[in-house]
Amino acid sequence: MSKRWYIAIAVLAVIAGGLALAVWEPAIPAADEASRQDFSPGQVERGKVLAGIGNCGTCHTVSPDKPFAGGVEFPSPFGSLYSTNISPHPQDGIGRWPREAFVRAMREGVSREGSHLYPAFPFTHFKNITDEDLDALYAYFMTREPVAYTPPQNDLSFPFNLRFLQWGWKLLFFDPDPWQPDPERGEQWNRGAYLAKGLGHCSACHTPRNFMQAEKKDRAYAGALVDNWYATALDESQPVPVHWDRESLYEYLREGTSRFQGVAVGSMGEVVHRGLRLAPDSDIRALATYTESLSGGRNNGNSRQIAAETITAAQQRARSEYSPGEELYVAACAACHYNDPQDPLAVRAELSLNSAVTADDPTNLLRVVMEGVGTGAGTPTLVMPGFSTLSDENLVALADFLRERSNLPPWKNLRKRIGELRELHRQSQPSATGKAGEQP
Repeated sequence: MSKRWYIAIAVLAVIAGGLALAVWEPAIPAADEASRQDFSPGQVERGKVLAGIGNCGTCHTVSPDKPFAGGVEFPSPFGSLYSTNISPHPQDGIGRWPREAFVRAMREGVSREGSHLYPAFPFTHFKNITDEDLDALYAYFMTREPVAYTPPQNDLSFPFNLRFLQWGWKLLFFDPDPWQPDPERGEQWNRGAYLAKGLGHCSACHTPRNFMQAEKKDRAYAGALVDNWYATALDESQPVPVHWDRESLYEYLREGTSRFQGVAVGSMGEVVHRGLRLAPDSDIRALATYTESLSGGRNNGNSRQIAAETITAAQQRARSEYSPGEELYVAACAACHYNDPQDPLAVRAELSLNSAVTADDPTNLLRVVMEGVGTGAGTPTLVMPGFSTLSDENLVALADFLRERSNLPPWKNLRKRIGELRELHRQSQPSATGKAGEQP
């Protein structure tokens, strides 16, 4: 390498170093460890409920014996991020973070030491949380059991591994102004909007992202693939025959089932059965009120009548002879999912109405068919077996039949997606060494 190249590299290094120093936020001095006596029991209990609404445990708990200790992997196009330890451990966690540092991280995405946090941590939503709720969250986390655990280092490709570049991302995509209530809306709608836009960070999953992984604001709630589950559209484009209304949304968010749209599985199952479990009914109804408004008033009117007509049409779409997909449906699915048009069952949803069948992406249907539904999702008292032993050809045939039965065009590239999901499932299974994806 010539001398000129060495000089150029040195100059670039100096510029990069100067930029890093220029955008680095000042550190906030560490505080003494907090004690339970520093917070009121009511404040701690409120923080527990709020942490559930924010689904903090799911993202920051890699193992039940290490609550809030981080280590959960978040794959991205740029590599893998790992959640941090937010237990009050003085060295590994946030045990010596004063309230000021906690609030700055939540609202600005800056750590106590001054480094910029990656937006996989949804500070873009948490900026909307009120002072009172932040105090309650701080009280809750500071009274958890400290866990000595250091999560894996982030594994990001260059230059995305340079934290100071997040300053530029914030300039482009982060609006620090908090959400304000809409005076034209009622109290319940505003409460739901506050929860959805703040702690609930609902659009983080239900909104497509651009090439820099920022939410596409012009396509808010249009549906997106997240963590290999498809978060369905909640805006006017929602494809379900019977559109979500306030009551069906309440039932789904409270119990994990909806008579006309299906059951909560995967990531959404965790949100319902772990995150929202302790939330009061008033907050669940507020979320339902706000979410219903996202569809622009596309309620169908008489949901039961439309459901009955849809089911009847699906059941009457018979042909002169069974296709391979229909034979599979009759043999493996119809006993549970063949519903009375006048009285469809929420616990055994009619598949012509189901959001997994009508969605633009086949992932949810394929995963549920292959993996089944366990007691931790959907309806805890009712499970569905997995059919991973079906061949790729049979899975394609079944998916094509269900789409045709729902009067929808077939999905494209089904075989490719099935192969990808089989590989993900294989990697997630414990091997002889006891670790997922590790070869014996």
